[in-house]
Amino acid sequence: LINDTPLKSFPFKIIHKESPDHRGIDVGLIYNSESFSPVEYKYYPLLIDSAALDTRELMYVSGVLNGTDTLHIFGNHWPSRYSGLLETKDLRKAAALLLKSKVDELFVKYKAPKIVIVGDFNDNPEDEALKDILKAGKSELPVVDEKLYNLFFDLKRDNQGSLKFQSQWFVFDQVIVSGSLLSAESGFFVKPENAKIIVQPYLLEDDKKFGGKKPFRTYYGYNYNGGFSDHLPVLLQLNSAN
Repeated sequence: LINDTPLKSFPFKIIHKESPDHRGIDVGLIYNSESFSPVEYKYYPLLIDSAALDTRELMYVSGVLNGTDTLHIFGNHWPSRYSGLLETKDLRKAAALLLKSKVDELFVKYKAPKIVIVGDFNDNPEDEALKDILKAGKSELPVVDEKLYNLFFDLKRDNQGSLKFQSQWFVFDQVIVSGSLLSAESGFFVKPENAKIIVQPYLLEDDKKFGGKKPFRTYYGYNYNGGFSDHLPVLLQLNSAN
């Protein structure tokens, strides 16, 4: 992507590790090396009964943004619902526990760390793994630095979301931040309204079976469809308080 596309015109670099996922799906980061300087990165496997699951690992990256502020980033791709919602629910709860433990470590190690959590959670914001286990709730006052806020928690899903199954839209792709990013008076901060699902016409196609639009995906099974993804991208805009 950064060497063989128009992105090669920019100083992008990557952080990436092959995951144990049998389909070859990994979690990685592309970053602008002129504005973001990684300090540390780790990949944490999802363990079930002390054995690593053949699924995507939790990615953690910390770095300095524009030479002024430290950002902690967690990239996620939680176990899918492919085998059934109830059959896979405990796997996503385990992923939430793993992420919660790593976030709590940052809260102990640093004062008011600025944390961004993104990815495909294969659950909606109000589902148990995200709301009750990770404890990522609605962004509301008063903001607590050492709490997590899901910026998509109140997103209305009437004919919108980040992916569509049959006629129903879901918000599986989300942006979660620590309270310190919402209340920051120096460095970088975020506004809840600046977290968005990107809906552009070229990312959609007509849904001939269920009506309306749906994401323009690359493949249907083994058949090449020529699109981008069965998920829509999400965006978080950071603002400078300085």
